[in-house]
Amino acid sequence: MLFSSILFLYYFLPVMVALYYIAPGRVKNAALILGSIIFYAWGEPRYVLVMAVSIVQGYVLGLLTERCRGKGSSRAFCTLSVCISLSFLLYFKYADFFIENINGVTGLSIPLLRISLPVGISFYTFQIISYNIDVFRGETAQRNIINLAAYIAMFPQLVAGPIVRYADISAQLEKRRYSFDLAADGICRFVVGLAKKVLFANQLGELCSVFAASEEKSVLFYWLYAVGFTLQIYFDFSGYSDMAIGLGKLFGFQFPENFRYPYCSASMTEFWRRWHISLGSWFRDYVYIPLGGNRVGRVRQIFNILIVWALTGLWHGAAWNFVLWGLLFAVLLVAEKTWLLGMLEKSRALSHIYVLFFVIISFVLFGASGLGEAVRIIGGMFGAGGVPVASAEAVYYVRSYAVVLGMGIVGATPFVSVALEKWMEKKVWGRMLGLAQPVFIVVVMMVVTGYLVDGSFQPFLYFRF
Repeated sequence: MLFSSILFLYYFLPVMVALYYIAPGRVKNAALILGSIIFYAWGEPRYVLVMAVSIVQGYVLGLLTERCRGKGSSRAFCTLSVCISLSFLLYFKYADFFIENINGVTGLSIPLLRISLPVGISFYTFQIISYNIDVFRGETAQRNIINLAAYIAMFPQLVAGPIVRYADISAQLEKRRYSFDLAADGICRFVVGLAKKVLFANQLGELCSVFAASEEKSVLFYWLYAVGFTLQIYFDFSGYSDMAIGLGKLFGFQFPENFRYPYCSASMTEFWRRWHISLGSWFRDYVYIPLGGNRVGRVRQIFNILIVWALTGLWHGAAWNFVLWGLLFAVLLVAEKTWLLGMLEKSRALSHIYVLFFVIISFVLFGASGLGEAVRIIGGMFGAGGVPVASAEAVYYVRSYAVVLGMGIVGATPFVSVALEKWMEKKVWGRMLGLAQPVFIVVVMMVVTGYLVDGSFQPFLYFRF
């Protein structure tokens, strides 16, 4: 079930919210779990069992890890839970990738398993792993399996994050605050995320589809696609994160921010402090630091960075273009740590150009169906193969999507939010904006509904990860 669907917006969510608020406090988590199971099973009922087994093993082994704390068996139980969680992820997501590469290297013809990927498995697997590792490190294990299941399988952040740490919401699982203001803030945040998805990401996705189907490619068209896809993936994923955070507030939870205007960054180091924050901090705390982090020699530190970013790329998808995507960032981050960062600090404008250039190139690599397509598109952006500079079709689509692209570029910066904050500080404007907010929500929902009724199906890009 998609957040950006008529079924979710006008059927599932209103019923879920009504039942949740009617339910007594002691059973609200159970109501949330029931709704989450229905939400997940609507599209993939057969994979509910996989998620349930993952939760149960995490719960049982978490208790055993805590009970044996200080003994060698505690580490063994924690390691076993991590291995079980990873085994599900490796089987469903990477089995065919490994088989294809074994066949390619050895010349064998091992048949592919052709397994469909359970939606959200990359996200809830990392949450279970972080929970068990935190228990091993001293966090109190959750004794109520309903509460733990609510943390792992909560539908607002189940299928595309953010990756919520157990420590961040453990207290909220037991007791949380509800208020009209918090719910109103959650609804507004959800609607903003929905608008990002439907009014920007989906429209930019249509531009990318037009490019893919075109037989009249040009340098201008390649760059139009590259910029369009870079904006699409931002509005798609940050929009989903906004919706998840908004829904969390509606149910009394405070989820961490996942994006902070990453395209305004002045370095790749800064970019990854702003983009998919929950994933970056997860790899930092559970892979990079345990490997030694910055506490080791320069060569080992570089090795650690390469490992972390190769895994980050592989986490996004079982293909070599994702691995190279991660390694590209590893090379840039190592270059910044050693010498490049000092040069970038001398010119803010140059640093922004550098970041945007490599981010656009990286997302072309990220969005390609394979290495061959990535090479072809990147080559086309620089005129390889005798591609013409411009074409009538490219000029037509530049004009057709100029408004969406322009608004998308502005929307990817903090300009609008800063302007609103300044206006809110003024009493007259603050009252007017406060009165206008419900009207804004209703108007946006009407526009979005119109697009959803008339438009084509556009799943979230990150559902496939």
